Amino acid sequence: MTNRTENITDEESALRVRHHGGPQAFARTRKDHAQELAEDYVELIDDLIRLHGEARTVDIAEGLGVSHVTVNKTVARLNRDGLTVKRPYRSVFLTDEGRALAESCRRRHEIVYNFLRAIGVPRDQARIDSEGIEHHISERTLREMGRFVKVSRAKKT
Repeated sequence: MTNRTENITDEESALRVRHHGGPQAFARTRKDHAQELAEDYVELIDDLIRLHGEARTVDIAEGLGVSHVTVNKTVARLNRDGLTVKRPYRSVFLTDEGRALAESCRRRHEIVYNFLRAIGVPRDQARIDSEGIEHHISERTLREMGRFVKVSRAKKT
């Protein structure tokens, strides 16, 4: 049996690069997903600390719908990346860098959510959609969304 990759034509190869961006695009996607995960964690940790004064592993797991084992592995990576501090049998806390990332995520989320609401997306759907979009949008597009929201609010007053 012939290996399928040996039979890929130049045309098929060109289509893959055009539609998928080639290996660099996949590498960027993996990096973006890792960053998205870190952002979700620090944002939730910050919310829990604001609400309860601490972020327990069990609360993080519940908030993200994952197991405590997954939380422990991810928090260990966040510790290595300098975003959180966790000691055995203690809650998770954000470093200054982690707090700055959480605040940046919160700002992005708010802009995307307000943009979606401004174009007529219902509140519940805008809440869901903004959670995904906020991680995959450029600063330039975010700026334009913010501008659009300001203009649309000014027109309403």
